[in-house]
Amino acid sequence: MGTQFFLRIGRSIQTPAIPTLISSVRTLHATLFISLASAGMMFSSASQAESNTISNVAGDEIIIFSDDTFKPAMRDLGTKPETGKELQSQKPSRGGRLADSFELNIKDNKTSLSGDTSTATTDTTSPQHDDLWQRIKNGYAMPDSTSALTTKHEEWYSSRPDYVQRMVERSQRYLFHIVEEVEKRGMPTEIALLPMIESAYNPKAYSKSSASGIWQFIPSTGKHFGLKQNWWVDNRRNITMATDAALTYLQKLHAMFGAWDLALAAYNAGEGTVGRAIERNRKLGLPTDYESLNLSDETKNYVPKLQAVKNLMTDPSNYGLKIPTIANTPYFAKVSAPARIDTHLVAKLAEINHEEFLALNPSYDRPLINSDRENLELLLPIMAAQTFRTNLANYEKPLVNWQTYQAKRGESMDKIANKFGMNLAQLRDVNDLSAQAKMKKSTTILVPKSDANDDAPLTVIEDQEVEKEAPQKQTITHKVKKGEVMQSIAKYYGVSVKQILAANALRNGKLKTGQVLNIDVTDAKDNASANKSASKSKIIDKKQTYIVKRGDTLHSIADKFDVAVADLKRWNKKSSSHITPGAKLIIQ
Repeated sequence: MGTQFFLRIGRSIQTPAIPTLISSVRTLHATLFISLASAGMMFSSASQAESNTISNVAGDEIIIFSDDTFKPAMRDLGTKPETGKELQSQKPSRGGRLADSFELNIKDNKTSLSGDTSTATTDTTSPQHDDLWQRIKNGYAMPDSTSALTTKHEEWYSSRPDYVQRMVERSQRYLFHIVEEVEKRGMPTEIALLPMIESAYNPKAYSKSSASGIWQFIPSTGKHFGLKQNWWVDNRRNITMATDAALTYLQKLHAMFGAWDLALAAYNAGEGTVGRAIERNRKLGLPTDYESLNLSDETKNYVPKLQAVKNLMTDPSNYGLKIPTIANTPYFAKVSAPARIDTHLVAKLAEINHEEFLALNPSYDRPLINSDRENLELLLPIMAAQTFRTNLANYEKPLVNWQTYQAKRGESMDKIANKFGMNLAQLRDVNDLSAQAKMKKSTTILVPKSDANDDAPLTVIEDQEVEKEAPQKQTITHKVKKGEVMQSIAKYYGVSVKQILAANALRNGKLKTGQVLNIDVTDAKDNASANKSASKSKIIDKKQTYIVKRGDTLHSIADKFDVAVADLKRWNKKSSSHITPGAKLIIQ
């Protein structure tokens, strides 16, 4: 029933604009909005950072895999680029928190429109729109929710200022683009806040039902809207493509149900679920509005949660929060790139860090982009776009330092790693392979190019720089992550603590986060050979139980015990990455 219901609204329907309403809305906003007051803005601090597990639209817990310490570059509120031109006179910022921002204190600026309309537009050339939040507020067009559940969510967010801070800081990369697309379609600008309750604006957010990206598309819905998903790319995480798909879907739902709260409920629970709830009430002679329907608790809370976020962003001072301003200018620009190119090389040519590249292009999971599209488009910070074009035009070295290799069934992973001068752990990481000793089936994997030039750039994999193998030995560098100890690093690379101490002229095993260690991979190979006979004669199967703590993910637990995520799932008979605090996991 739900599928047939969906097919009937399969064509895109645009809601017509209403010029007279737009004019009246502008006039009304002009009289109600007060001036912006400047003040330095920082969020209220919290004693501890919040967990990286939240709930998405389906009630799933979302596991945040990306590092929250990566912050967008500072924005210049006084510079607005001309259409179609890049800012070439300034060097791009290299990350960091927002600095000289001012506090937004907008009072009494919530305006409810009679009826339900999808038309909301603003004059973005006006000086009052230097701040993107003001532009969003001027485009509100959804009736305010009257649900008592809104208060609960206001309290939840306002009691977690650090969580809200991270969410807003992440959003400033994407928010301008989403507002632009929402306004082009004549949709209420509240829609631009929806990823805050879907994913906290984290493009790497992943739920137990395999929903992914800031809009949380499950695989099947993503495919229906043309979001390609394979080993190389997952366009559910593509910022521009996923936004286009989400807005198209929401427009169809609004045309189907005639009200934005019902459209949002259907985005959360499915159009079939909402359609059947409406039909049940209709047969019983009951009202068929959103708050009268018999829906799941998660769907009942969905619209109130969006209302709570809207209230917080509109009047943050009412909730003890200070929200940084976001410049009403594009954060990123599209650039054309070769169909095959290393991701680290793109970042190098754009003169940005790799984390910033991944934040804007989160659909690429591999160190090599291998696209079948002739005109590959990447997103880069707007002031880095022309830098990339110029550097790419003058770059004469290989664009790719990776190649595909057809691994045979039963082939030793250790031999594959040695053949291509890789560390075994790196081979597994790049290709998402479990800790198995041999290939279970014929598989295409990524390995370094054997004919890479001596002066080729370093290939960095998760903070590890892999240098080209020297004639007699290979040394790699490892950047110490938070929580790592000398013993776990030695185990990871198959060397002893003494060897690491000697290679780095260290007196003891004390480490600092960010410290760089030299690891002699030749020693690792020697150790593997020396222990080979012992491992054959005596195999010990050790098991231990780990109790999941608040904030844990399968990836963080796998890192802690130096095992693969795939093995964790296999040992615990799990088909998804969903875990809950207090659960017990078997570690072998």
